[in-house]
Amino acid sequence: MAENNNEFNPDILTLADDDGKEYTFEVLDAIETDMGRYLALLPTFEDPKKMLEDSGELVIVKVGEENGEEYYYEIEDDDEYETVADAFVDRLEDIFEIDNQ
Repeated sequence: MAENNNEFNPDILTLADDDGKEYTFEVLDAIETDMGRYLALLPTFEDPKKMLEDSGELVIVKVGEENGEEYYYEIEDDDEYETVADAFVDRLEDIFEIDNQ
C-alpha cells in the first residue's frame, strides 16, 4: 500500500509568558523585512470549547537570536507592528483566498 505524503503537519510552537504559563500556537506564516524576521501565530487549544471562545486574532512575534538560539518577543513599537501586521494580512488573504468585499 502506498504511503500518503500529503498529510498536513502544522508547525506548532509553545511559548511561556513572564509567569511561566504556557501557550501553544500554530505558525501560519513567517516573513523577513529590513526590520527583522516575524511569525504570525494562531492560538491552538486541546479543548474545542476554548477554541470557540477565542477571538481568533493572530499573534505576531519578532524572532531574535542569541548565542545560536531563537527567541520570540512582543513587538513594542506601534508603527513596526502595524507594518508587519498589514504585510501578514495581505499574504494570508492571498494564501487562504480570503475576499474582504
